[in-house]
Amino acid sequence: MTGTVRGVLAVVGVLGAVGAFWAVGAIAGPAADAQGRPPGVPRGEVAIPLAGESDVATSNGPLRVLAPHGPFERGRAVVVMRSQGARTTVRLKVTGVGRTAAGRTFGAHLHTGPCVAGDGAAAGPHYNTDVINGRKPVRADHEREIWLDFTVSPSGAANASASVPFAPKPGDRSIVIHEHATDHHGTAGARLACLPLAWN
Repeated sequence: MTGTVRGVLAVVGVLGAVGAFWAVGAIAGPAADAQGRPPGVPRGEVAIPLAGESDVATSNGPLRVLAPHGPFERGRAVVVMRSQGARTTVRLKVTGVGRTAAGRTFGAHLHTGPCVAGDGAAAGPHYNTDVINGRKPVRADHEREIWLDFTVSPSGAANASASVPFAPKPGDRSIVIHEHATDHHGTAGARLACLPLAWN
């Protein structure tokens, strides 16, 4: 599931997977009815009040495998990206990772292109504001890119979050999971899996 909502984010299953990981002030089920469910939010779904100028993009589903026989073949992920003005917060939760990956840290980044199973190159390079805005020299760091490195727990789950001083431009993009933790140059090795993230 991928979508963009202004003002109020309505999510079916996304916050069920993320749990308390996301926003303060989430209202669910009967509580939403008692407090006046926003228009377009069906009964029993979750509504998160957001500032009127917020843009939110979400994606929830199975990871698409880019490298066979890796730890993400049964993985799922949820990502919620909220931009307000020139500030963006991104939260990622990954589940179903192979137990052999417990304790390992993997790099994960917003990429400019789409998530296509079996084709890591389709995701293109990292989303980098220097590149997008034509600034040189191009720098790769956690202020110009969205880095979501995570460490896998014994249960095969992981969380990550990032806050950056820019709002990514809309497009058919992806969150790509890499083989290693991100180094100071912004590199993290082979592309293992991805999750689509598209908004307009």
